[in-house]
Formats: sequence, C-alpha cells, structure tokens
Amino acid sequence: MTTFSGSYDPQDAIFLLKVVELAPLDIYSRELRIQGGQSHYSEMIGPEAPPERHYLDIFYAALKRHIARLAQDCLKLAIVISQERPSLITLVSIARSGIPVGVVLTRILKKWLNRPVTHYVISVIRDRGVDENALKYILNRRPDSSVVFVDGWTGKGVIAQELRTAIGHFNQKTGAKLDPSLAVLSDLAGVAGLTVGVDDYLIPTCLLNSVVSGLISRTILNEELIGPDDFHGCLFYKELAQYDLSNWLVAIIMERAAAELILNPRLWAARNINPGLKSQAAAVNEAFLAEIKKEFKIQDQNLIKPGLGEATRVLLRRAPQILLVQDLEDPDVAHALALANQRGVPVQRRPDCPYRAAAIIRQLKKP
Repeated sequence: MTTFSGSYDPQDAIFLLKVVELAPLDIYSRELRIQGGQSHYSEMIGPEAPPERHYLDIFYAALKRHIARLAQDCLKLAIVISQERPSLITLVSIARSGIPVGVVLTRILKKWLNRPVTHYVISVIRDRGVDENALKYILNRRPDSSVVFVDGWTGKGVIAQELRTAIGHFNQKTGAKLDPSLAVLSDLAGVAGLTVGVDDYLIPTCLLNSVVSGLISRTILNEELIGPDDFHGCLFYKELAQYDLSNWLVAIIMERAAAELILNPRLWAARNINPGLKSQAAAVNEAFLAEIKKEFKIQDQNLIKPGLGEATRVLLRRAPQILLVQDLEDPDVAHALALANQRGVPVQRRPDCPYRAAAIIRQLKKP
C-alpha cells in the first residue's frame, strides 16, 4: 500500500488513501441511487469544478471575518491535545473536513508546543465504518495511546458515532486500545471528546472542497476499485492545481496564530470544554432533529443537516429540499443563500433555529 500527501508537504500530512479513477455522476442521479437503495454514497462521486469567482470572494470575506477565531480555536485545540497526550502524538484526520484542521494542528504542535507529531489522513464512512487497513498501518508505526482522531466540526454527530462504533469493534478484534473520541473545533452535537466550542460559527474551510484539502475528493469505497487489502479510495484533482489554496490557507492561519499568541497570552491556559456545555449542545441538537423530523415528515434522520458546515455540504453536493436560515442578513449565510439561489432551493427564515443555518435533503421517490 502506497501513501501520498496530496498537495501538502509529507511533513504536514500522510494520506492513507488509494488514488483511483471514477467517472462522476450528477447530483440527481446519485441521490436517486442513494435513496433508492441501489448504491451507497461512498460508491459514487460527483463532479467537482473550480470555484467560481464570486464564490471565492465570499470565501475570502468569511476568512477575513473569522481568521482570528479560527486561529485561536486551532491554538486552543492544539494545547488541549498536548495536555491529553503527554508523550507521543499521532493525529489522524478524517478526510476531508478534518484535513486542513489536522495540518494546522500539526504545525502548531511542532512550532509552539515543541511536540513531535505524525499526521495521517484516513477515511471514515457513514454506515461503512473506518478504514481498518489504515488503522493497522498506523499502529504498525505508532503506539495506540498516541492517536487522536481529528475532524473539523460535528453536525448531528453521525461520524463521531460511526467512529466510536467502528473503533470499538476494531479494538475488540485486534486488542488495540484506541481512544475513539473526536477532537474538533466546534462540537454542535455535543459528542466530541476534545473541543473548544459548541456554537455554530462559519469555519471557512467548509466553503470549499478539494482546493482547501490537498486536492483530494471525498473518500470512496467501491468494491470494483478497492480491494480487501487497499486503503479506501479518493480522486486526486491534479487538474485543479492552479486553484489550490490548501497550503496558502494553512500559512494564513499560522501567521494569524502567531499574532494571537502575542495578543492573547491567556490562550496558553486553554482547557477542554466544560462537560455541561456539551450536554446542553447535545440536548439542543436532539430537540432540533425531533422538531424537523415531525414538521417535514422525515423518516430518515440522515436527510437533516444542522449547522453552517453541514448545510453548505448539502448545497454543494446533495439535492436540497430547503435551506433554513436563522437571519437572512447574517453575512455568514451569504454563501448558503448564493448557492440556494443558484440551484433554485427555497429558503425559509427561521429565527428560532438554534443554528445559523440548516438544510434538508430532498426526499426522492425510489426509482
């Protein structure tokens, strides 16, 4: 099994993924196959085009608004991870949203906390579990006690639960003692093990796909492409290299982090979030899902995507039924409104929504 690093330096990330080729399907065709039970979402891939100029402008504006918060949260999470892993640290990011966060954490831990770090990227797929070949690769090189799983944020907590279940099975089978909890910047679902916040703010990396994630696609698990001894797969979008912002974004966050350490020396006192706040976030999440399921007559909870990050993903690569927005004038939902307008998705203002935005995936008739 070979490794690569996408468009990152190998010192920043080692991708435990198999580069494959797979013809893309349009959004509607994929959604029909998923909801019709013909294919799992991981067996297919959608097209990925270069980001349009007006959408990049929204990304740059969001980054400008939130760069201080993003840098502070990355610093605080790195400090919390350093406290939790006093010996070796092995970061294992979940592709894709965990990748840019994992790269920044790696650099912070090395640069300011003087902690040697190895950073791997692996695949975790809803209903399919974790890439066990990738885990075995890591544990042949690093102690299980050093591993910290990293993602960008939680929405409903599906990936956190998938990881917890899959790692439990893996530990039982192999005798490993991996900690299955996630480290994230924002834990909307209240399910992460390590986090520094639970509020729904716009983490700018959610606005773009491969061009902030080392030029790789969402991960693929298709038995025609992935053998029993292979890592899970991905596409590598070399043709998008001229649009790649992956390393630029990391450099910008690191530059701001350096300034934040000077401006806010109290950052060094960062601690894992209070358990009470996580419990409260979990209760809010559960109540919101129950309310939306009842109101929109939804059977499958996977069709509900709370939070800015998850709503953005729906608008970019699923078939949305509706976008729910807390405040139409909120600059952090400008990108979501633009995407909804572009795709003809209705928008509902919902001041009582506990999240800045949420999306519902359209329920399609089975073919």
